[in-house]
Amino acid sequence: MLLWLLLAACGPGAEPRLAEADFPAPDAFAPPEGPGGPSVAFGAEALWDSCASLVADERDEEHHNLVVMHDGYLWMPWAPEYGGGGISIYAFDDPCDPVEIGVGYSELMRESHSLSFGVVGDREYMAVGYHGGDDGTGDIVGGVGFFDVTDRTAPVWVSEIEVPDFHYPDAYFRVVLATFWQGDILYAAAGLNGVYILDVSDPTNPELIGQFNLEPSLLTGSFHVIGNVAMMSNAGTVRTAMVDVGDPLAPVAISEFDVTDDEGAVRPYYFANIGGEYALFAKKDLGGGPILYDIRDPEAPGLVGYASTVTGDGGYVFRHEDYLFQGDSDLALVYDMSDPAALELVGEAGLAGDLDTVTPIGNVAVLSVDEGGQPGMPTVVVPWQEQPDGRGPVLSLHFPADGAEDQPLTSRIGLSFDEMVESASVFEGSVRVGTLDGEPISGRFNVQENLVNFTPDEPLWPSTTYVVAVPAGGVTDISGNPTSDSVAFRFRTAR
Repeated sequence: MLLWLLLAACGPGAEPRLAEADFPAPDAFAPPEGPGGPSVAFGAEALWDSCASLVADERDEEHHNLVVMHDGYLWMPWAPEYGGGGISIYAFDDPCDPVEIGVGYSELMRESHSLSFGVVGDREYMAVGYHGGDDGTGDIVGGVGFFDVTDRTAPVWVSEIEVPDFHYPDAYFRVVLATFWQGDILYAAAGLNGVYILDVSDPTNPELIGQFNLEPSLLTGSFHVIGNVAMMSNAGTVRTAMVDVGDPLAPVAISEFDVTDDEGAVRPYYFANIGGEYALFAKKDLGGGPILYDIRDPEAPGLVGYASTVTGDGGYVFRHEDYLFQGDSDLALVYDMSDPAALELVGEAGLAGDLDTVTPIGNVAVLSVDEGGQPGMPTVVVPWQEQPDGRGPVLSLHFPADGAEDQPLTSRIGLSFDEMVESASVFEGSVRVGTLDGEPISGRFNVQENLVNFTPDEPLWPSTTYVVAVPAGGVTDISGNPTSDSVAFRFRTAR
Protein backbone atom coordinates (compact mmCIF):
# COMPACT_ATOMS: atom_id res chain seq x y z
CA MET A 1 0.00 0.00 0.00
CA LEU A 2 1.17 3.51 -0.74
CA LEU A 3 0.43 6.49 1.51
CA TRP A 4 -1.07 8.92 -0.97
CA LEU A 5 -2.49 12.39 -0.49
CA LEU A 6 -5.94 12.69 -1.99
CA LEU A 7 -6.08 15.41 -4.59
CA ALA A 8 -8.91 17.81 -3.99
CA ALA A 9 -8.38 20.10 -6.97
CA CYS A 10 -9.19 19.33 -10.57
CA GLY A 11 -6.85 19.05 -13.50
CA PRO A 12 -3.36 17.91 -14.46
CA GLY A 13 -0.62 18.88 -12.03
CA ALA A 14 -3.01 19.63 -9.16
CA GLU A 15 -1.30 20.04 -5.80
CA PRO A 16 -1.97 17.39 -3.12
CA ARG A 17 -4.25 18.78 -0.40
CA LEU A 18 -6.35 17.75 2.55
CA ALA A 19 -6.52 14.34 4.16
CA GLU A 20 -4.32 11.30 3.72
CA ALA A 21 -5.52 7.86 2.67
CA ASP A 22 -3.96 4.50 1.89
CA PHE A 23 -4.17 3.26 -1.68
CA PRO A 24 -2.06 0.84 -3.70
CA ALA A 25 0.50 2.36 -6.03
CA PRO A 26 -1.11 3.40 -9.35
CA ASP A 27 0.77 0.69 -11.26
CA ALA A 28 0.37 -2.10 -8.68
CA PHE A 29 -2.31 -3.96 -10.65
CA ALA A 30 -1.97 -7.58 -11.73
CA PRO A 31 -0.85 -7.58 -15.37
CA PRO A 32 -3.35 -8.59 -18.04
CA GLU A 33 -3.43 -12.26 -18.91
CA GLY A 34 -2.76 -11.67 -22.58
CA PRO A 35 0.28 -10.05 -24.22
CA GLY A 36 -1.49 -6.77 -25.00
CA GLY A 37 -1.81 -4.68 -28.13
CA PRO A 38 0.41 -4.60 -31.21
CA SER A 39 4.13 -4.34 -30.41
CA VAL A 40 5.60 -4.50 -33.92
CA ALA A 41 6.64 -1.73 -36.31
CA PHE A 42 5.83 -1.55 -40.01
CA GLY A 43 7.54 -0.08 -43.00
CA ALA A 44 5.78 2.68 -44.91
CA GLU A 45 5.11 0.26 -47.77
CA ALA A 46 3.01 -1.97 -45.47
CA LEU A 47 0.52 0.71 -44.47
CA TRP A 48 -3.13 0.60 -45.58
CA ASP A 49 -2.92 -2.99 -46.90
CA SER A 50 -4.20 -6.03 -45.03
CA CYS A 51 -1.64 -8.35 -43.46
CA ALA A 52 -3.93 -10.94 -41.82
CA SER A 53 -7.51 -12.17 -41.89
CA LEU A 54 -9.56 -13.38 -38.94
CA VAL A 55 -12.27 -16.01 -39.26
CA ALA A 56 -13.44 -18.66 -36.81
CA ASP A 57 -14.31 -22.27 -37.67
CA GLU A 58 -16.92 -23.74 -39.99
CA ARG A 59 -19.71 -22.39 -37.75
CA ASP A 60 -18.71 -18.81 -38.55
CA GLU A 61 -21.16 -17.40 -41.11
CA GLU A 62 -18.77 -14.49 -41.62
CA HIS A 63 -21.08 -11.80 -40.26
CA HIS A 64 -18.63 -9.67 -38.25
CA ASN A 65 -18.71 -6.32 -36.47
CA LEU A 66 -16.49 -4.66 -33.88
CA VAL A 67 -13.54 -6.17 -32.03
CA VAL A 68 -12.26 -5.09 -28.61
CA MET A 69 -9.13 -5.55 -26.53
CA HIS A 70 -9.77 -6.89 -23.03
CA ASP A 71 -7.34 -8.37 -20.51
CA GLY A 72 -4.54 -8.26 -23.05
CA TYR A 73 -6.42 -10.21 -25.74
CA LEU A 74 -8.36 -9.31 -28.88
CA TRP A 75 -12.01 -10.44 -28.64
CA MET A 76 -13.91 -10.95 -31.89
CA PRO A 77 -17.66 -11.74 -31.87
CA TRP A 78 -19.14 -13.44 -34.91
CA ALA A 79 -22.88 -13.98 -35.21
CA PRO A 80 -25.58 -13.13 -37.75
CA GLU A 81 -28.72 -11.30 -36.70
CA TYR A 82 -30.74 -14.54 -36.94
CA GLY A 83 -28.62 -16.32 -34.33
CA GLY A 84 -25.89 -18.90 -34.03
CA GLY A 85 -22.45 -17.49 -33.32
CA GLY A 86 -19.57 -17.12 -30.95
CA ILE A 87 -16.56 -15.30 -29.64
CA SER A 88 -12.94 -15.87 -30.67
CA ILE A 89 -10.08 -14.67 -28.47
CA TYR A 90 -6.62 -13.94 -29.86
CA ALA A 91 -3.14 -13.06 -28.72
CA PHE A 92 -2.60 -9.93 -30.80
CA ASP A 93 0.82 -8.52 -29.94
CA ASP A 94 1.89 -9.55 -33.45
CA PRO A 95 -1.25 -8.43 -35.29
CA CYS A 96 -0.20 -9.87 -38.63
CA ASP A 97 0.19 -13.28 -36.99
CA PRO A 98 -2.65 -13.47 -34.44
CA VAL A 99 -2.91 -16.64 -32.36
CA GLU A 100 -6.33 -17.94 -31.36
CA ILE A 101 -6.26 -18.96 -27.71
CA GLY A 102 -9.97 -19.65 -27.16
CA VAL A 103 -13.39 -19.86 -28.75
CA GLY A 104 -16.94 -20.12 -27.43
CA TYR A 105 -20.13 -20.83 -29.38
CA SER A 106 -23.88 -20.82 -28.83
CA GLU A 107 -26.83 -21.33 -31.15
CA LEU A 108 -28.54 -18.62 -29.10
CA MET A 109 -26.05 -15.80 -29.73
CA ARG A 110 -27.11 -13.11 -32.19
CA GLU A 111 -25.34 -10.15 -33.79
CA SER A 112 -23.88 -7.83 -31.14
CA HIS A 113 -22.76 -4.24 -31.64
CA SER A 114 -20.98 -4.15 -28.28
CA LEU A 115 -19.27 -6.45 -25.80
CA SER A 116 -19.99 -5.75 -22.12
CA PHE A 117 -18.00 -7.36 -19.29
CA GLY A 118 -18.72 -7.77 -15.60
CA VAL A 119 -16.95 -9.54 -12.75
CA VAL A 120 -19.16 -11.19 -10.12
CA GLY A 121 -17.34 -12.99 -7.33
CA ASP A 122 -14.51 -14.95 -8.87
CA ARG A 123 -16.14 -15.25 -12.30
CA GLU A 124 -16.21 -12.91 -15.31
CA TYR A 125 -19.10 -12.68 -17.73
CA MET A 126 -19.75 -11.11 -21.12
CA ALA A 127 -23.13 -9.89 -22.34
CA VAL A 128 -24.20 -10.25 -25.99
CA GLY A 129 -27.39 -10.40 -28.01
CA TYR A 130 -29.68 -13.44 -27.62
CA HIS A 131 -31.89 -14.88 -30.37
CA GLY A 132 -34.14 -17.77 -29.39
CA GLY A 133 -36.67 -19.87 -31.21
CA ASP A 134 -40.40 -19.77 -31.83
CA ASP A 135 -42.31 -19.27 -28.58
CA GLY A 136 -45.17 -21.43 -29.89
CA THR A 137 -47.20 -18.54 -31.26
CA GLY A 138 -45.09 -17.92 -34.34
CA ASP A 139 -43.04 -15.18 -32.68
CA ILE A 140 -39.28 -15.34 -32.15
CA VAL A 141 -38.07 -14.68 -28.61
CA GLY A 142 -34.84 -12.88 -27.80
CA GLY A 143 -33.00 -10.44 -25.56
CA VAL A 144 -29.63 -10.67 -23.82
CA GLY A 145 -27.34 -13.67 -23.37
CA PHE A 146 -24.32 -14.28 -21.16
CA PHE A 147 -21.04 -16.13 -21.61
CA ASP A 148 -18.88 -17.11 -18.66
CA VAL A 149 -15.47 -16.03 -19.96
CA THR A 150 -13.40 -16.72 -16.83
CA ASP A 151 -11.47 -19.35 -18.75
CA ARG A 152 -10.28 -17.43 -21.79
CA THR A 153 -9.62 -20.68 -23.64
CA ALA A 154 -13.21 -21.92 -23.35
CA PRO A 155 -16.02 -19.33 -22.95
CA VAL A 156 -19.32 -21.00 -22.06
CA TRP A 157 -22.87 -19.75 -22.64
CA VAL A 158 -24.53 -19.79 -19.21
CA SER A 159 -27.83 -17.91 -19.43
CA GLU A 160 -30.20 -15.79 -21.44
CA ILE A 161 -33.17 -13.56 -20.70
CA GLU A 162 -36.14 -12.83 -22.92
CA VAL A 163 -37.30 -9.23 -23.13
CA PRO A 164 -40.89 -8.26 -23.91
CA ASP A 165 -41.93 -7.01 -27.36
CA PHE A 166 -38.85 -8.51 -29.04
CA HIS A 167 -39.64 -8.85 -32.72
CA TYR A 168 -37.65 -10.37 -35.55
CA PRO A 169 -37.03 -10.07 -38.54
CA ASP A 170 -37.29 -6.32 -37.96
CA ALA A 171 -33.51 -6.12 -37.53
CA TYR A 172 -33.46 -2.63 -35.97
CA PHE A 173 -36.90 -1.88 -34.62
CA ARG A 174 -37.49 -4.24 -31.68
CA VAL A 175 -34.36 -6.30 -31.05
CA VAL A 176 -31.45 -5.81 -28.65
CA LEU A 177 -28.68 -3.99 -30.52
CA ALA A 178 -26.13 -3.15 -27.81
CA THR A 179 -25.54 -3.49 -24.08
CA PHE A 180 -23.73 -1.53 -21.37
CA TRP A 181 -22.69 -2.96 -17.97
CA GLN A 182 -22.44 -0.82 -14.83
CA GLY A 183 -22.24 -2.51 -11.42
CA ASP A 184 -25.27 -4.76 -10.94
CA ILE A 185 -27.11 -3.07 -13.82
CA LEU A 186 -27.04 -3.94 -17.50
CA TYR A 187 -28.67 -1.54 -19.96
CA ALA A 188 -29.85 -3.11 -23.23
CA ALA A 189 -30.55 -0.77 -26.15
CA ALA A 190 -33.48 -2.20 -28.08
CA GLY A 191 -34.70 -0.01 -30.93
CA LEU A 192 -38.23 1.29 -30.51
CA ASN A 193 -38.46 -0.60 -27.23
CA GLY A 194 -36.00 1.89 -25.76
CA VAL A 195 -33.69 0.61 -23.04
CA TYR A 196 -34.26 -2.47 -20.92
CA ILE A 197 -32.77 -2.37 -17.41
CA LEU A 198 -31.53 -5.72 -16.09
CA ASP A 199 -30.34 -6.83 -12.67
CA VAL A 200 -27.16 -8.81 -13.37
CA SER A 201 -25.99 -9.30 -9.79
CA ASP A 202 -26.20 -12.98 -10.75
CA PRO A 203 -25.50 -13.21 -14.50
CA THR A 204 -26.58 -16.85 -14.50
CA ASN A 205 -30.04 -15.65 -13.49
CA PRO A 206 -30.55 -12.11 -14.87
CA GLU A 207 -33.79 -10.29 -14.14
CA LEU A 208 -35.66 -7.56 -16.02
CA ILE A 209 -36.30 -4.76 -13.51
CA GLY A 210 -37.17 -1.76 -15.67
CA GLN A 211 -37.57 -0.15 -19.07
CA PHE A 212 -36.96 3.41 -20.23
CA ASN A 213 -37.99 5.25 -23.36
CA LEU A 214 -38.83 8.72 -24.60
CA GLU A 215 -42.05 10.04 -26.07
CA PRO A 216 -42.25 9.48 -28.97
CA SER A 217 -40.06 6.38 -28.89
CA LEU A 218 -36.42 6.84 -29.81
CA LEU A 219 -35.05 4.13 -32.12
CA THR A 220 -32.32 3.24 -29.64
CA GLY A 221 -29.14 1.77 -31.08
CA SER A 222 -26.84 2.25 -28.10
CA PHE A 223 -26.82 3.52 -24.52
CA HIS A 224 -23.41 4.68 -23.31
CA VAL A 225 -23.06 5.47 -19.60
CA ILE A 226 -20.51 7.74 -17.88
CA GLY A 227 -21.27 7.76 -14.17
CA ASN A 228 -24.64 9.47 -13.68
CA VAL A 229 -25.00 10.52 -17.34
CA ALA A 230 -25.87 8.43 -20.38
CA MET A 231 -26.19 9.08 -24.10
CA MET A 232 -29.18 7.43 -25.74
CA SER A 233 -28.44 7.34 -29.45
CA ASN A 234 -30.34 6.37 -32.55
CA ALA A 235 -30.02 3.58 -35.08
CA GLY A 236 -30.63 5.34 -38.35
CA THR A 237 -32.36 8.67 -37.73
CA VAL A 238 -31.30 12.06 -36.28
CA ARG A 239 -32.55 12.14 -32.70
CA THR A 240 -30.28 11.81 -29.61
CA ALA A 241 -30.84 12.25 -25.87
CA MET A 242 -28.65 12.84 -22.84
CA VAL A 243 -30.09 11.01 -19.85
CA ASP A 244 -29.69 11.31 -16.07
CA VAL A 245 -29.13 7.82 -14.62
CA GLY A 246 -28.24 9.03 -11.11
CA ASP A 247 -31.00 6.67 -10.05
CA PRO A 248 -30.15 3.76 -12.35
CA LEU A 249 -33.67 2.36 -12.13
CA ALA A 250 -35.39 5.63 -13.01
CA PRO A 251 -33.60 7.39 -15.89
CA VAL A 252 -34.74 10.93 -16.76
CA ALA A 253 -34.03 12.82 -19.98
CA ILE A 254 -31.70 15.81 -19.54
CA SER A 255 -31.83 17.10 -23.12
CA GLU A 256 -32.65 16.06 -26.66
CA PHE A 257 -31.10 17.20 -29.93
CA ASP A 258 -31.15 16.39 -33.61
CA VAL A 259 -27.73 15.80 -35.17
CA THR A 260 -26.95 18.39 -37.86
CA ASP A 261 -24.18 19.24 -40.27
CA ASP A 262 -22.16 22.46 -40.28
CA GLU A 263 -24.92 24.26 -42.19
CA GLY A 264 -27.63 23.31 -39.73
CA ALA A 265 -29.28 20.61 -41.86
CA VAL A 266 -30.39 17.57 -39.89
CA ARG A 267 -28.34 14.46 -40.70
CA PRO A 268 -29.43 10.89 -40.02
CA TYR A 269 -26.67 8.76 -38.57
CA TYR A 270 -26.19 5.01 -38.63
CA PHE A 271 -24.68 4.55 -35.17
CA ALA A 272 -22.96 6.56 -32.45
CA ASN A 273 -20.16 6.26 -29.92
CA ILE A 274 -18.40 8.34 -27.26
CA GLY A 275 -14.71 9.24 -27.41
CA GLY A 276 -13.36 11.42 -24.63
CA GLU A 277 -15.48 14.57 -24.43
CA TYR A 278 -17.14 13.97 -27.80
CA ALA A 279 -20.18 12.13 -29.07
CA LEU A 280 -19.27 10.53 -32.40
CA PHE A 281 -21.85 10.00 -35.12
CA ALA A 282 -21.46 8.10 -38.40
CA LYS A 283 -23.54 9.99 -40.94
CA LYS A 284 -25.72 8.07 -43.41
CA ASP A 285 -27.85 9.00 -46.45
CA LEU A 286 -26.61 11.47 -49.06
CA GLY A 287 -23.04 10.48 -48.24
CA GLY A 288 -21.21 9.43 -45.11
CA GLY A 289 -18.53 10.79 -42.82
CA PRO A 290 -18.21 11.57 -39.09
CA ILE A 291 -19.93 14.24 -36.99
CA LEU A 292 -18.64 15.34 -33.55
CA TYR A 293 -20.62 16.90 -30.72
CA ASP A 294 -19.16 18.24 -27.48
CA ILE A 295 -21.10 16.65 -24.59
CA ARG A 296 -19.27 18.17 -21.61
CA ASP A 297 -22.48 20.05 -20.82
CA PRO A 298 -25.21 17.37 -21.11
CA GLU A 299 -27.87 20.08 -21.08
CA ALA A 300 -26.49 21.70 -24.24
CA PRO A 301 -24.44 19.40 -26.50
CA GLY A 302 -23.01 21.28 -29.48
CA LEU A 303 -21.62 20.54 -32.93
CA VAL A 304 -17.83 20.88 -33.15
CA GLY A 305 -16.74 18.86 -36.18
CA TYR A 306 -18.08 17.54 -39.47
CA ALA A 307 -16.72 15.80 -42.55
CA SER A 308 -18.52 14.41 -45.56
CA THR A 309 -18.01 11.66 -48.11
CA VAL A 310 -19.87 11.35 -51.38
CA THR A 311 -20.51 7.63 -51.67
CA GLY A 312 -20.48 6.43 -48.04
CA ASP A 313 -23.55 5.40 -46.08
CA GLY A 314 -22.52 5.33 -42.45
CA GLY A 315 -21.31 2.61 -40.13
CA TYR A 316 -19.53 2.71 -36.79
CA VAL A 317 -17.03 5.25 -35.50
CA PHE A 318 -14.27 5.07 -32.87
CA ARG A 319 -11.72 7.47 -31.46
CA HIS A 320 -8.06 6.67 -30.89
CA GLU A 321 -6.20 9.61 -29.38
CA ASP A 322 -6.35 12.38 -32.03
CA TYR A 323 -7.76 10.15 -34.77
CA LEU A 324 -11.23 9.03 -35.82
CA PHE A 325 -11.87 5.66 -37.45
CA GLN A 326 -15.08 5.12 -39.37
CA GLY A 327 -16.52 2.36 -41.47
CA ASP A 328 -18.37 4.13 -44.27
CA SER A 329 -19.95 1.06 -45.94
CA ASP A 330 -17.57 1.18 -48.90
CA LEU A 331 -14.29 2.26 -47.25
CA ALA A 332 -12.53 2.40 -43.90
CA LEU A 333 -11.65 6.03 -43.19
CA VAL A 334 -9.13 7.55 -40.76
CA TYR A 335 -9.32 11.26 -39.90
CA ASP A 336 -6.92 13.48 -37.99
CA MET A 337 -9.07 15.24 -35.37
CA SER A 338 -6.34 17.19 -33.58
CA ASP A 339 -8.43 20.19 -34.67
CA PRO A 340 -11.97 18.84 -34.26
CA ALA A 341 -13.36 21.75 -36.27
CA ALA A 342 -11.22 20.82 -39.28
CA LEU A 343 -11.21 17.04 -39.66
CA GLU A 344 -8.57 15.89 -42.14
CA LEU A 345 -8.68 12.56 -43.96
CA VAL A 346 -5.27 10.90 -43.56
CA GLY A 347 -5.87 7.42 -44.94
CA GLU A 348 -8.33 4.86 -46.18
CA ALA A 349 -8.49 1.12 -46.72
CA GLY A 350 -10.86 -1.21 -48.49
CA LEU A 351 -12.42 -4.63 -47.93
CA ALA A 352 -14.99 -6.38 -50.10
CA GLY A 353 -18.45 -6.38 -48.55
CA ASP A 354 -20.53 -4.06 -46.39
CA LEU A 355 -17.61 -2.37 -44.63
CA ASP A 356 -19.29 -0.77 -41.61
CA THR A 357 -16.68 -1.34 -38.92
CA VAL A 358 -13.07 -0.25 -38.54
CA THR A 359 -11.71 -0.60 -35.00
CA PRO A 360 -8.41 1.04 -33.98
CA ILE A 361 -6.10 -1.35 -32.12
CA GLY A 362 -2.79 0.43 -31.55
CA ASN A 363 -0.99 0.97 -34.85
CA VAL A 364 -3.35 -1.30 -36.78
CA ALA A 365 -7.01 -1.08 -37.69
CA VAL A 366 -9.30 -4.11 -37.77
CA LEU A 367 -11.79 -3.96 -40.67
CA SER A 368 -14.97 -6.06 -40.62
CA VAL A 369 -17.91 -6.66 -42.94
CA ASP A 370 -21.30 -8.08 -42.02
CA GLU A 371 -22.31 -9.29 -45.47
CA GLY A 372 -21.05 -9.59 -49.02
CA GLY A 373 -17.43 -10.33 -48.10
CA GLN A 374 -14.98 -12.59 -49.84
CA PRO A 375 -14.98 -16.08 -48.31
CA GLY A 376 -12.48 -16.28 -45.49
CA MET A 377 -12.10 -12.50 -45.23
CA PRO A 378 -14.90 -11.08 -43.05
CA THR A 379 -12.28 -9.37 -40.87
CA VAL A 380 -8.79 -8.21 -41.82
CA VAL A 381 -5.92 -6.44 -40.07
CA VAL A 382 -4.54 -3.28 -41.70
CA PRO A 383 -1.47 -1.39 -40.40
CA TRP A 384 -2.08 2.37 -40.40
CA GLN A 385 0.94 3.71 -38.48
CA GLU A 386 4.56 2.60 -38.65
CA GLN A 387 5.44 2.59 -34.94
CA PRO A 388 3.55 0.87 -32.10
CA ASP A 389 1.38 3.14 -29.99
CA GLY A 390 3.57 4.95 -27.45
CA ARG A 391 1.19 7.48 -25.87
CA GLY A 392 -0.98 6.84 -22.84
CA PRO A 393 -4.70 7.55 -22.57
CA VAL A 394 -6.00 11.02 -21.66
CA LEU A 395 -8.97 11.45 -19.34
CA SER A 396 -11.13 13.96 -21.21
CA LEU A 397 -14.53 13.80 -19.50
CA HIS A 398 -15.97 12.63 -16.21
CA PHE A 399 -19.30 12.61 -14.42
CA PRO A 400 -20.06 13.84 -11.84
CA ALA A 401 -18.44 17.06 -12.99
CA ASP A 402 -15.95 18.81 -10.73
CA GLY A 403 -17.84 20.76 -8.07
CA ALA A 404 -21.19 19.09 -8.77
CA GLU A 405 -23.67 19.46 -5.92
CA ASP A 406 -26.72 17.51 -4.78
CA GLN A 407 -25.62 14.26 -6.41
CA PRO A 408 -27.82 11.26 -5.56
CA LEU A 409 -26.68 8.72 -3.00
CA THR A 410 -26.90 6.12 -5.78
CA SER A 411 -24.22 7.97 -7.80
CA ARG A 412 -21.62 6.12 -9.81
CA ILE A 413 -18.40 7.68 -11.11
CA GLY A 414 -17.69 7.61 -14.85
CA LEU A 415 -14.53 8.39 -16.81
CA SER A 416 -14.23 8.84 -20.57
CA PHE A 417 -10.75 8.50 -22.09
CA ASP A 418 -9.64 9.42 -25.60
CA GLU A 419 -8.80 5.80 -26.50
CA MET A 420 -9.58 2.25 -25.36
CA VAL A 421 -8.08 1.37 -21.99
CA GLU A 422 -6.83 -1.91 -20.57
CA SER A 423 -9.36 -3.25 -18.09
CA ALA A 424 -6.68 -4.93 -15.93
CA SER A 425 -5.10 -1.53 -15.18
CA VAL A 426 -8.30 -0.12 -13.68
CA PHE A 427 -8.36 -0.80 -9.94
CA GLU A 428 -8.48 1.03 -6.60
CA GLY A 429 -4.92 2.31 -7.00
CA SER A 430 -5.34 3.83 -10.45
CA VAL A 431 -8.85 5.22 -9.91
CA ARG A 432 -9.14 6.37 -6.28
CA VAL A 433 -12.42 7.27 -4.65
CA GLY A 434 -12.68 8.60 -1.10
CA THR A 435 -14.24 11.15 1.19
CA LEU A 436 -12.71 14.56 1.73
CA ASP A 437 -11.46 13.43 5.14
CA GLY A 438 -9.56 10.56 3.56
CA GLU A 439 -11.73 7.46 3.90
CA PRO A 440 -11.50 5.21 0.82
CA ILE A 441 -14.75 4.02 -0.77
CA SER A 442 -14.90 0.42 -1.92
CA GLY A 443 -16.64 -0.54 -5.14
CA ARG A 444 -16.47 -2.32 -8.47
CA PHE A 445 -15.19 -1.24 -11.86
CA ASN A 446 -16.54 -1.87 -15.33
CA VAL A 447 -14.52 -1.04 -18.44
CA GLN A 448 -16.17 -0.89 -21.86
CA GLU A 449 -13.78 0.22 -24.59
CA ASN A 450 -12.72 3.74 -23.49
CA LEU A 451 -15.31 4.18 -20.71
CA VAL A 452 -14.62 3.35 -17.05
CA ASN A 453 -17.33 3.21 -14.39
CA PHE A 454 -17.01 2.83 -10.64
CA THR A 455 -20.02 1.60 -8.65
CA PRO A 456 -19.74 1.98 -4.85
CA ASP A 457 -20.51 -1.15 -2.84
CA GLU A 458 -22.86 0.84 -0.61
CA PRO A 459 -24.95 3.99 -1.18
CA LEU A 460 -22.99 7.19 -0.62
CA TRP A 461 -23.47 9.23 2.54
CA PRO A 462 -25.70 12.32 2.45
CA SER A 463 -24.21 15.84 2.52
CA THR A 464 -20.72 14.47 1.97
CA THR A 465 -17.94 15.66 -0.32
CA TYR A 466 -16.20 12.92 -2.30
CA VAL A 467 -12.90 13.11 -4.14
CA VAL A 468 -11.95 11.09 -7.21
CA ALA A 469 -8.31 10.97 -8.30
CA VAL A 470 -6.74 9.35 -11.35
CA PRO A 471 -2.98 9.54 -10.69
CA ALA A 472 -0.39 9.51 -13.43
CA GLY A 473 1.21 6.17 -14.20
CA GLY A 474 -1.86 4.04 -13.46
CA VAL A 475 -4.57 3.46 -16.06
CA THR A 476 -3.05 2.23 -19.33
CA ASP A 477 -4.22 1.93 -22.88
CA ILE A 478 -4.48 -1.47 -24.58
CA SER A 479 -0.80 -1.24 -25.52
CA GLY A 480 0.34 -0.75 -21.92
CA ASN A 481 1.06 2.99 -22.07
CA PRO A 482 0.01 4.70 -18.79
CA THR A 483 -1.61 8.07 -18.20
CA SER A 484 0.96 10.86 -18.00
CA ASP A 485 -1.07 13.44 -16.02
CA SER A 486 -2.86 13.31 -12.67
CA VAL A 487 -6.49 14.41 -12.65
CA ALA A 488 -8.79 14.87 -9.67
CA PHE A 489 -12.26 16.21 -9.05
CA ARG A 490 -14.81 16.38 -6.26
CA PHE A 491 -18.57 16.36 -5.88
CA ARG A 492 -21.05 16.57 -3.04
CA THR A 493 -24.07 14.39 -2.36
CA ALA A 494 -27.57 15.59 -1.60
CA ARG A 495 -28.93 15.78 1.94
